[in-house]
Amino acid sequence: MSPSKKEQTATTTRALLAVAAEMFADRGYGAVGLDDVARQSGLTRGAVYHHFGSKAGLFDAVVEQVQREVAERVSDAAAGAGTLWDALVEGCHEFVRAGSDRRVHRIMLIDAPAVLGWQRWRELDAANSGRLLQEVLGELQAEGTIAPGLAAPAAHLLSGAMNEAVLWVAESEAPDRDRISALATLDRLLGSLRHG
Repeated sequence: MSPSKKEQTATTTRALLAVAAEMFADRGYGAVGLDDVARQSGLTRGAVYHHFGSKAGLFDAVVEQVQREVAERVSDAAAGAGTLWDALVEGCHEFVRAGSDRRVHRIMLIDAPAVLGWQRWRELDAANSGRLLQEVLGELQAEGTIAPGLAAPAAHLLSGAMNEAVLWVAESEAPDRDRISALATLDRLLGSLRHG
């Protein structure tokens, strides 16, 4: 494939993903048809099939993109922290804040587990935000900040708690207040992991 053809394919793919992400976030997976995505993108249904194979294939690619975007936000927040512990706290806070984006909670936390299944959803999480959480907890365990043997279970427990917090805040009648409350409670949970 020539460079110009590769660039055109990449541009088309990005455009389809952007349109599809907005439509899935606005309507939910069940209410979006490939014809709608194609029309909104200025392409044919055949072009959508060519790039993604099916509606489920398109949705999988959208979820993967959203997972990567969230992981980048978490990584950027953690990178600005002064200590490894602060990196954990800032990264966790950013994950909860990222969930305020309707694209994140609707696509990544509501529709993705139902549409893709838990196994695929967990694979995508493990490759993105879950990986970052495991890494920082492993480093904190290695330096003695958290007790031996806690990194792996803590990663799973914190991941579940943060996903539920995001869903709770998204459905709240007072999301700003409840996000503050969720972050304060998360800090207490994190603090309980510190060794000594």
